[in-house]
Amino acid sequence: MHYGLDKWSVRWVGNWLTGCTQRVVVNSSFSNWQPVTSEIPQGSILGPMLFNIFISDLDDGIKCTLMKFANDTKLSGEVDTLEGRATLQEDLDRLEEWANKNLVKFNKDKCKVLHLEKHNPGVQHRLGSTWLESSSVERDLGVLVDNKLNTSEQCAPGAKQANRMLACINKGITSRDKEVIIPLYSVLVRPHLEYCVQFWSPLYKKDVDRLEKVQRRATRMIKGLGSLPYEDRLRQFVLFSLEKRRLRGHLITMFQYLKGGYKEDGDSLFTRSHMEKMRGNGCNLLLGSPQGSGGFPNMGHF
Repeated sequence: MHYGLDKWSVRWVGNWLTGCTQRVVVNSSFSNWQPVTSEIPQGSILGPMLFNIFISDLDDGIKCTLMKFANDTKLSGEVDTLEGRATLQEDLDRLEEWANKNLVKFNKDKCKVLHLEKHNPGVQHRLGSTWLESSSVERDLGVLVDNKLNTSEQCAPGAKQANRMLACINKGITSRDKEVIIPLYSVLVRPHLEYCVQFWSPLYKKDVDRLEKVQRRATRMIKGLGSLPYEDRLRQFVLFSLEKRRLRGHLITMFQYLKGGYKEDGDSLFTRSHMEKMRGNGCNLLLGSPQGSGGFPNMGHF
């Protein structure tokens, strides 16, 4: 079989899916049992794998870029020409046709169009007979992205969630020992400040300070050291500032690229300089692909 399943496994899965029923329970009220005629039972161990198999042909015939993650689907394309706009609409029609053929529905109330770039014509598109609304900012796998690719949209809610968790620790934990506060902060608070930060790493000082302020507040909670300057507190707790942690992550990623990792993605972003005279064992990385390769022009070096 195409997915490595023999006919007996396919038959077993078919028997498991056949005759499924479900009902809704609200408080002590129960709905009638209804047959499940499509999709995959949620909460099952096989569910994710079967769903991936189910939507594996979703991108058949698609000419634009289609990205799938669980039940989230994103379609993107260039619309600066009439041909590009028509291609994108044709792909939307293919998606609607696939959904009708496989007895599933897109939640069209959640389907939005994000027009990127300053001079985007803002063309409307439809999914089936429904015209899709335009949006200035959307959440993509937990990260807010706006039509200007401004990361400030993510910094504010990230800091808000982290502060909320820090307040819970402050109210619920009586101990102020660093052996208690630092692990709680590292596990429960800092992940809100660094979730997918490789994508939305803040550029503006106001956003950098907004995130750093949360860690400042956390280190002040520890008894006996709250009066020390922030940098001194970090040294006492063997911590990096959030800004240095992000820089460290970038340097680790760059080192892995130089050692052969991320080659396929890295080659579209950087090329090595062929300069022969270099101090030490270093090398220059040019931003963008070489001239004439269809990529970005060389814009600088690291």
